[in-house]
Amino acid sequence: MGPGQGPSGPVASTPARKLQPMRYVIVGGGILGLATARQLATGGDNDVVVLEKERAIAGHQTSHNSGVVHAGIYYAPGSLKARLCRRGLGLLRDFCTEHDLPYDACGKVVVATTDREVEPLKRLAERAETNGVPGLRWLEQSELTTVEPNVRGVAGLHSPETAIADFAAVARAFAGQIAAAGGEVRTGAGVARVTHEATVELRDGSNLKADRVIVCAGLEADRLAIASGEPAEPRIVPFRGEYWQLRPERAHLVRGLIYPVPDPALPFLGVHLTRKIDGAVLLGPNAILSTARDAYERRRFDAHDVYDAITWPGTIRMLRRHWRAGVGELVRSASKRQFVREVARYVPAITPGDVLPALAGVRAQAIDRDGSLVDDFRLGVNGRVAWVRNAPSPAATSCLAIAEELLTRAA
Repeated sequence: MGPGQGPSGPVASTPARKLQPMRYVIVGGGILGLATARQLATGGDNDVVVLEKERAIAGHQTSHNSGVVHAGIYYAPGSLKARLCRRGLGLLRDFCTEHDLPYDACGKVVVATTDREVEPLKRLAERAETNGVPGLRWLEQSELTTVEPNVRGVAGLHSPETAIADFAAVARAFAGQIAAAGGEVRTGAGVARVTHEATVELRDGSNLKADRVIVCAGLEADRLAIASGEPAEPRIVPFRGEYWQLRPERAHLVRGLIYPVPDPALPFLGVHLTRKIDGAVLLGPNAILSTARDAYERRRFDAHDVYDAITWPGTIRMLRRHWRAGVGELVRSASKRQFVREVARYVPAITPGDVLPALAGVRAQAIDRDGSLVDDFRLGVNGRVAWVRNAPSPAATSCLAIAEELLTRAA
């Protein structure tokens, strides 16, 4: 990796200037932090700086995901996820269109493979309709192949507006707009703590005073909050999601997105098939406790991260509650054949010889002390500081709508 380069390409930073005092400081250079800063800068409040601890922006969850733009099917009616996902999809689609960024409304079909899954799929359809998801269509068994010719199942739910995009490219575009408007994106700027009076203490010992601070720290959200005197709950427990990929000559087996009927007790959507914006088809992910908060490679191990995860009382309670699901995820993780067997429930033509190893991501899953997996976005304000304590999927889809919500709350 050469100077000024990172996992998301060139470091997005404007020339250094004196940072005190600032109107707004945004902590975190992922897609959510950048969306928030971009909203300010392009709205005329360009006295804003984004602080990112890595050498490049968007190096974690923003660039390690399947690229799905969700339409709002799954989320509890009235929740922040339901509301902000629906608004966020429209804002993101318009942004990509306006700035000539890749965006493909390839559609999704949620497939019931057995009669037992039909009723849960019907309940999912009712939830999606309540959330205002447009264009939904129930598919009988004979209609499934009109959407996905190689799918096998007994029924399906088709969402034509579910899409795919390149979230890292979106983040880079946000950063470019921030800089063009006179704001600043500063990389290599790790934050140690934030006071209620909106003083940001950096790891290099310097301080930065602001009128308002908005913290979008992703995988480090809990640690920065605790260091800043915020409540210790929820905690971030990282889950590693591993993908396989269809060989290019077999990618034609999947037109768009193929998903299982989800388990309502879990925030994960199960193993699915995802066409990416570059035409590749991902299979996965599984969801296992990660050995590091940045374990994008299997061998990555961080003792501090593991200790934090297993000593949080909520982790043990969560594992006791969901141990059966956890065993299944471990089996899929250990066996390529088992992983492919799961995928072949939906597309029987896929065999172990058709797949290759692919990317892995780490989900910043918030868990409460009682072992509850925090499902909804969790946003809060204390004094002059706004905190994002939980923003998993569909946060990338919702980033522009979450930015609006944060700025309204922080005003």
